[in-house]
Amino acid sequence: MFTVKSLLVPTDFSENANQALGLAKEIARGTQATLHLLHIVEPVVYPADWSYAQVGFADIEQELEENAEKELEQLKASLTKDGFKVETSVRRGRASDEICNYASENSISIISIGTHGRSGLEHFLFGSTTERVLRKAPCPVLSVRLDTSKKS
Repeated sequence: MFTVKSLLVPTDFSENANQALGLAKEIARGTQATLHLLHIVEPVVYPADWSYAQVGFADIEQELEENAEKELEQLKASLTKDGFKVETSVRRGRASDEICNYASENSISIISIGTHGRSGLEHFLFGSTTERVLRKAPCPVLSVRLDTSKKS
């Protein structure tokens, strides 16, 4: 029998990620599962020579990580207040790899992840983190598409 003990919700703090969190909350509410909120800081890619003075890209990544930790702590406080068990983490690396690694390391039952609905050239150029997670995940993946019908 499949038992849901933990749900991983990768977040970039977008509306789409929030919708994936909403579905994960509904599952967690019924199963008493722990919600794992994960944010990935992907490496800042830059050309070798911008003809600018030295820019501290490591500093930018550190700032992104610190900001994500603050946002996750606020989200955790809100969810905990609503009665959820919550774990948070910020990692650096390629998003799809880090999501799958986290799921393996923490014996995640289900990953609830938003899709951004890219198509055409944009999809070809950037690919899809969600697609890579679907192919490589060690557990079931619930892909959540943004519901635009609720917008006015």
